[in-house]
Amino acid sequence: MIRGLQVAAALLCAGLALAGCSGMGNVQTTTAPLPTPRPKPAIVQTTPASDREHERILATYGGSYDDPHLEALISKTVDRLVAASDHPEQGYKVTILNSGAVNAFALPTGQLYVTRGLIALANDTSELSSVLSHEMAHVLAKHAAIREDQARLVTRVASDANNDPDLTALALAKTKLTMASFSRTQEFEADGIGVGISAKAHFDPYGAARFLTSMERNAELKAGKTPIDPRAQDFLSSHPATPERVQNAASVAKNYVSTEANEHDRETYLSAIDNIVFGEDPSEGFVRGRRFLHPKLGFTFQAPENYTLDNTAQAVIGVREGGAQAMRFDVVRVPADQTLSDYLNSGWMEGVDRSATEDITINGFPAASTTASGDPWQFKVYALRFGADVYRFIFASRQKTTESERNARETVNSFRRLTLDEIQSARPLRIRVITVQPGDTVESLAHRMSGVDRPIERFRVLNGLDAHAQVKVRDRVKIVVD
Repeated sequence: MIRGLQVAAALLCAGLALAGCSGMGNVQTTTAPLPTPRPKPAIVQTTPASDREHERILATYGGSYDDPHLEALISKTVDRLVAASDHPEQGYKVTILNSGAVNAFALPTGQLYVTRGLIALANDTSELSSVLSHEMAHVLAKHAAIREDQARLVTRVASDANNDPDLTALALAKTKLTMASFSRTQEFEADGIGVGISAKAHFDPYGAARFLTSMERNAELKAGKTPIDPRAQDFLSSHPATPERVQNAASVAKNYVSTEANEHDRETYLSAIDNIVFGEDPSEGFVRGRRFLHPKLGFTFQAPENYTLDNTAQAVIGVREGGAQAMRFDVVRVPADQTLSDYLNSGWMEGVDRSATEDITINGFPAASTTASGDPWQFKVYALRFGADVYRFIFASRQKTTESERNARETVNSFRRLTLDEIQSARPLRIRVITVQPGDTVESLAHRMSGVDRPIERFRVLNGLDAHAQVKVRDRVKIVVD
């Protein structure tokens, strides 16, 4: 097993979208009167702990994303939501994170975070407001403090198990289930409060249900297939299954249907997100199909067929369709005077077959390889020195086969320097908002997109279109371009 990586579980779990506290056609903006203005909200009072957490969040999610138009839209939306809430004295500060992940969360101080990936997925201001109001609800309901109390209870229950390993394991299992159930309850509560705040600010109350649906479809597309039971993978997560949240949000929205609470503000929203960066920022490396490129560091490699790559803040994770094979690529610190073979045998990984460790050369770069095992997984590991850095490939398979060995070997052998032309041509993907013209179809518009796999499905998910919906002339839609 890999200490700190939790073996294959980390390889596979790290490949999933970061599970955050995400909130979740062309409708003309209404002229319904806005809520009566209230006093300006208080300035967010940070603490040393929240400052440390803020820095950790920035480091994890690629820093902040600076866009004056988006910041102005979000600021205006938050002001409306605060004015409509029961606690206008609570201050909020929103940070847009430079990450393609679809995520949002809040600190107890009122510091809110939304990724540009989430902003790109939303289709109007009512959907964005549902996310912001959901996170505001967590702050207002003091969910973080309540969770800390529950966590202390978990620790106390485990310590009361009289140091009996079996009793301790049973106690932890029961409290883990309790914590998961508790978290889902908080999410449903935040959805309910958030929908109410958004509706009172005159936004369409069904924005939450629409955006949650888009989140679910985006996750399915990212996984490469529709889960057999979408609830299964969320059972012990900190969030309830999305289908249940969609149903809950839609049910709550029925209580707020009115002629005033129906604003979508789609045109303003699409104008604000036009040209936003989509997916990874090339300065941190990015995925193009099965290839990973890092223009800043000057290298690339290609994953095996049927693998889906995901570039996270900690590593590049690849998972083969079906989940029987996975890979992790990351950078590690190895002293310059330590050989790569010695590093592989240094104890950071258990189950290493020292007799299988050997020094090799990969495309002119010094490297070493070894094998390891940890029931039920078999591992093939490579360490490669590139300049002053050492990169690590970890391949996991449930069974050692000729195919798994070939996949690992071919992936590692594809590691090479980028050419100057490749570095200079590496540009971020962006969202471009266009107007549907006569003769345009979902298929023709999808084929205008660049840098994405399964473009037709991606186009539908990105624009909130179900499997049968068609575009209409003069609709404004999003496409991905480079």
